[in-house]
Amino acid sequence: MPENQFNEMASTPEDDRRKWVSEIKTEAPMSFGEQLVGIKFNPANDDKVSKAKSLCAELMDLVETEFANRETSRLSGILYNHTIGEILNAQMNVVKLLTLKY
Repeated sequence: MPENQFNEMASTPEDDRRKWVSEIKTEAPMSFGEQLVGIKFNPANDDKVSKAKSLCAELMDLVETEFANRETSRLSGILYNHTIGEILNAQMNVVKLLTLKY
């Protein structure tokens, strides 16, 4: 292939940036739980990892919605923070177990 044909087909960093920005604009915003579990980070595209992350994200969203819609106290705030942390910890351990290679 002549060099000029290759250069015409190659994308520039600006082209890549435009494509990336347009993809971001068309996606629905991530929920609180999806952000915390890193729902889009799954380099191996493992279905079990996706399922574990989705389930934990859904549980976090349930807890977050309930906490946001009720009168809070110092105690409920402490319990909320601990609960979210424990769900996140469980999700990370489940993913570790699912992807353990040795």
